[in-house]
Amino acid sequence: MDNITHSLVGALIGQAGLKRKTGLAMPALIIGANLPDVDAACFFWLDGVEHLGFRRGITHGPIAWVLLPLILAGALWWFDRWQASRGRRPKGRLPVHFGWLYALSFIAGLSHPALDWLNVYGIRLLEPFSSRWFYGDTLFIIDVWLWALMGFATWFSLRRERQGGEWRRPARIAIAVAVGYIGLNGAITAYQYDFEKSVDHGSTKIISPVPIQFWSREVLTYQENMIWSSTEWDGALKNPEAINRFCFDDCPGYPAEKVCDIAPVRALQNANPQVGVFLFWSRAPFAERASDGSVILRDARFYDPRARDRFSVALPDVQCSPLAPR
Repeated sequence: MDNITHSLVGALIGQAGLKRKTGLAMPALIIGANLPDVDAACFFWLDGVEHLGFRRGITHGPIAWVLLPLILAGALWWFDRWQASRGRRPKGRLPVHFGWLYALSFIAGLSHPALDWLNVYGIRLLEPFSSRWFYGDTLFIIDVWLWALMGFATWFSLRRERQGGEWRRPARIAIAVAVGYIGLNGAITAYQYDFEKSVDHGSTKIISPVPIQFWSREVLTYQENMIWSSTEWDGALKNPEAINRFCFDDCPGYPAEKVCDIAPVRALQNANPQVGVFLFWSRAPFAERASDGSVILRDARFYDPRARDRFSVALPDVQCSPLAPR
């Protein structure tokens, strides 16, 4: 999920009452909820799409669950002592308890991979013991409804606290509603997976949440060596002509001549690091013909012809091989 969501989760946990356990509890919760994304620093030394094979891995796995909160708790404990030694420690701050700092950092840190698992991007939950990707397919990576719920609840709780009222209850209610909302979305995805299996046993499906319309799902269907169709579902199948992004069987959404055989591209994964990393990360790879006849390697989960595509590898030296007739 995005870092606004992670930050709001940390803040809401604090407003539910845990921030009274120790001084610097809120920094421990908010920073801890974002700390696994320290792997974003890889952009400074990795080129192209190599970051796709590094992120959501080692800093999101079991070793990091233990070590990152320990580092954060130690840093906050030291900061409190440093301020005290210089006479700058705020008088209103609660006594700092290292054990509670670690516990809160640990709780917040665990919320991060739990949320990241919920979308179609995926997460390597067992890294470094296993590089397997896990996908929850439950929420879109930016969920404005969670923003609204948790943002309002945090603001309202803080306001009640300043006024001397009961401030824990709004946060606790919001946490319960958020958990229920996530459960509802999980049920929608599970229902759609069951429905797709009942009508089509031969194809692999990806049920992808869409922005804003949390009740809708995009259904990506895999056949042979390509992602070949994309339709949107909201309880009843919408007009395919209006919403197909990929369609290679006589529909206007995506012309068949733009699709290349991906097999020659797969053969390059050992020789071309960019291709190798992309295919390691990609859940729905397909090869698209560029305007000059070369190949662009893409992922159907994040393909939008109207926007700049950060999830692609251009292969100017590889000519598009047309798909064999079916």
